[in-house]
Amino acid sequence: MKSARNHQAYWAFLGHRLSGLALALFLPAHFYVLAMALDEARLDGFLKLAETPAMKFGEWGLVLLLTLHMFFGLRLLALELLPWSSTRNARIAWIGWGFAASMAIGLVFIAGVI
Repeated sequence: MKSARNHQAYWAFLGHRLSGLALALFLPAHFYVLAMALDEARLDGFLKLAETPAMKFGEWGLVLLLTLHMFFGLRLLALELLPWSSTRNARIAWIGWGFAASMAIGLVFIAGVI
């Protein structure tokens, strides 16, 4: 019997869930930085920190998480709402295209940032 954890739908679910949780953890930090914009001195200090390579890598990771979450969410909507034959190839294609598009957007972003 094939394990459910070896199924492609499980990996798409896991990618969507983990990227969503990581984005949810990011939101409080984002709101904190937005609140810092009210104090110009604190914001200037943070903006200097934001120019470091580690922060640029973090921004790339954020873009990657956003695109992964978006494409896995679109995959889920398409599988639920569009008329599909439930073939294995159709589902694998959505996972592959979503991941490839996420990586391409991430690479374009990092190429423009660095």
